[in-house]
Amino acid sequence: MVKVRVFATLRGIVGKSELEVQAETVGELLEKLYNEYPKMKKELEKGAVILVNGKNIEHLEKLNTKLKDGDVVSIFPPVGGG
Repeated sequence: MVKVRVFATLRGIVGKSELEVQAETVGELLEKLYNEYPKMKKELEKGAVILVNGKNIEHLEKLNTKLKDGDVVSIFPPVGGG
């Protein structure tokens, strides 16, 4: 199982700040989350920062980044303001 931490607007969509999901890649993890929380997909279409164990997936294998039991995935939605 992978621990998933969500932040900002995603907490309102999920209803909690942390959950556990079984997935082999970041892409598979997101698909499972989108199936369970369809509003999350719309929120993340604008962009997101996704970290695996504190490392940005953009510097790893992006959506193909492999996950293993005990990994921590943090998902930050886009933040606006001014």
